[in-house]
Amino acid sequence: MNKSLVIVFVKNIKLGTVKTRLAKTIGDYGAFDVYTELVKITEKATEALDFDKRIYFSNAVVDTQWKNEIKMVQSGADLGERMLNAFKEGFADGYEKIVLIGSDLPDINSTHITKGINALNTSEVVFGPAEDGGYYLIGMSKLNTSIFTDKPWSQPNLLKGTLQELHKNNVTVSTLDILNDIDTYEDLIASEFYKSNIKLQEKIQQLND
Repeated sequence: MNKSLVIVFVKNIKLGTVKTRLAKTIGDYGAFDVYTELVKITEKATEALDFDKRIYFSNAVVDTQWKNEIKMVQSGADLGERMLNAFKEGFADGYEKIVLIGSDLPDINSTHITKGINALNTSEVVFGPAEDGGYYLIGMSKLNTSIFTDKPWSQPNLLKGTLQELHKNNVTVSTLDILNDIDTYEDLIASEFYKSNIKLQEKIQQLND
C-alpha cells in the first residue's frame, strides 16, 4: 500500500449550487460553466500523481469523473467536520501522509500536490495558502482535530488564525505557494485561466448579452 493519500473535495456540478458568489455577477449558467472547467483542471492535476486518491463528492458519486479512483460522499455538518471525517478515515486505513485539496483552483498542478506530500516528511501540517486568506490545500502526517473545529470558514482570517493556534501548540507547519481560487467575478477576469480560455469567455458573454 502507498502510505500517502490525496483527497479531493469536489462539489456536484449542479445548476444553482456551485460558485454562488460568482453566479451573482455572471448568472447560474455562467458559474456552472466556470466550475465545470475548474473541476477538469483538478482532475488533470491529480491523474498523473503516483499516490492513492479518494474523491469525495458533496452529494452523490459521479461515475464519469475520476473514472478509476475510489469515490465517496462527504459526511458532516460543515466543511470542517467533512474534512475531519475524511482525514480520520484515511488515517484509520493506515495512511501516514494525507493531503486534501479543493476543486476550484485554476492554477493547481501535480507539483503543488506532490510538494504538499513531501512537506509532511518534516512537518506535521502543511497548508497551501489561498489569496483570500483561506487555504486550497491542507495536509497532515498525524491527525490534528483542532484545525477543523470552531474555525471561521470562508473568512479572510481563517489561515492566519489557524497558524497562530498551531504555533502556540508547538505544531510544526510548512506552507506552499500562494494560489488564487475563483470565488468572485474579479477573481475570474484577473485569472490567466479565464484570459486564455476564449471558448469560456464567449460562452459567458453569450449568456450575459
